Amino acid sequence: MRIRLVAVGSRMPGWVEQGWQEYARRMPPELPLELVEVPLGTRGKNADVSRLIRQEGEAMLARVQPGERVVTLEVHGRPWSTEQLAAEVERWRLDARTINLMVGGPEGLAPEVCARSEQRWSLSPLTLPHPLVRILVAEQLYRAWTVLSGHPYHK
Repeated sequence: MRIRLVAVGSRMPGWVEQGWQEYARRMPPELPLELVEVPLGTRGKNADVSRLIRQEGEAMLARVQPGERVVTLEVHGRPWSTEQLAAEVERWRLDARTINLMVGGPEGLAPEVCARSEQRWSLSPLTLPHPLVRILVAEQLYRAWTVLSGHPYHK
């Protein structure tokens, strides 16, 4: 099993890349964490934002293979404590499918991506900066793994 974060946006600031890499490299070989970036459509004052969201959604779904699990990160998703996330990760491991965690762009996810989702996860009721979400997700997945493995990081 592997976990893939499919996120709209590229060319992140160095601190985002560094934070992501720090936690991704800590993950064990049996639970690798991969980042897949989908280019953000160009926004301008006359941009057709709904078309851009749809195109971003199509590009995100193109990264998902048939049979893989899709989990969307949404404000109105289900909030998980660290222990609940650890239990989800354990269920995902037993399921043995690749997990695709979908993070939309500034205006959110395309409806088609949400429709394909098997689970909806909310990191917070707050609106978070999308670059920060990458680091938060990576750290929380690492923390969940430490709970499952009895590693002292979580304590």
